[in-house]
Amino acid sequence: MADRIVLNPISYHGHGAIENIVPELTARGYKKAFVATDPDLLKFGVTKKVTDLLDKVGFAYEVYSNIKANPTIENVQTGVAAFRKAEADCIVAVGGGSAMDTSKAIGIIINNPEFADVRSLEGVAPTKKHAVFTIAVPTTAGTAAEVTINYVITDVEKKRKFVCVDVNDIPEVAVVDPDMMSTMPKGLTAATGMDALTHAIEGYITKGHCAISDMFHLEAIKLISHSLRAAVQNDPDGREGMALGQYIAGMGFSNVGLGIVHSMAHGLSALYDTPHGVACAIILPFGLEYNAPVAGKRYRAIGIAMGVDGINEMDDEAAAAATIAAVKKLSADVGIPADLKGILKDEDVQFLSDSAFADACRPGNPRDTSVEEIKALYRSMM
Repeated sequence: MADRIVLNPISYHGHGAIENIVPELTARGYKKAFVATDPDLLKFGVTKKVTDLLDKVGFAYEVYSNIKANPTIENVQTGVAAFRKAEADCIVAVGGGSAMDTSKAIGIIINNPEFADVRSLEGVAPTKKHAVFTIAVPTTAGTAAEVTINYVITDVEKKRKFVCVDVNDIPEVAVVDPDMMSTMPKGLTAATGMDALTHAIEGYITKGHCAISDMFHLEAIKLISHSLRAAVQNDPDGREGMALGQYIAGMGFSNVGLGIVHSMAHGLSALYDTPHGVACAIILPFGLEYNAPVAGKRYRAIGIAMGVDGINEMDDEAAAAATIAAVKKLSADVGIPADLKGILKDEDVQFLSDSAFADACRPGNPRDTSVEEIKALYRSMM
């Protein structure tokens, strides 16, 4: 079977990359941008770095910031109405995964109005038209939503998140500027960075991995492992390494899938509003231990990319254990909790396990699983 790779037609990387936003819009003849952003980014002036560029040339825009950290169906539907009212013809998404995921759903529904209920976009939706032209400007180094064909929406009524996979949602232009990430607080930097590492590691061991995705994921693991600690301290080189590393991870996992770490994390975010990156970081070592009987031989390459000393002299079992230990240490070094104590409630384990098993990421897990095994895995973290 052929391997399919879908990437942005154009992406810009490095300091000052945002200077390319206006030229990309004007060259295509767009007239009014719908700037979708996080309310905190608006409040603290991060979004202003982009709108100042639009103001400088008199490019019309409307700001939409009714977006939660875990964006909801209501956020999307309100955004669709706001886009139409604004009479915009393009989207500039400024933010982390929440702003970009909301923008993807809005852009899809504008051009495919038959999916206006949002829920019908779950899984692989049969949309006919590409989303509204979008420039994605990430302000966190984690989700890589600017380069993926995935987005995640929270169904508040059903207390669950659902994953949408659609080649029509990928932004035409990604602008990955580490200067847009410089105001991220330590906790958010750590959480989003561990989300990026989870993307790279899960993508490397997923059932659908291929030679091209392996190349992306191993480079991403190397960049993230060597940059995250520095990025948490707001070191410019660390920020730049994370900006690139998380994007490269997205180039891979978007095309080959993830696994149960993400499936299990989605439920925690939907039910408890746990930050997605924190949930992923806590679950990742447990997921690696669970998957070791099937995927453990691939852990050596992960450990090498992370810089584990002496791993080439170890047997497969020892190399896998050393790799998992390195993941735990990196997570601890950036302040992530070691387990789900104080987060997970026993009465919710059944519901969360059912949700994780039904999640779109679960089939990609290297080890076939069951609701009962997921329940046991959740309880091992309590």
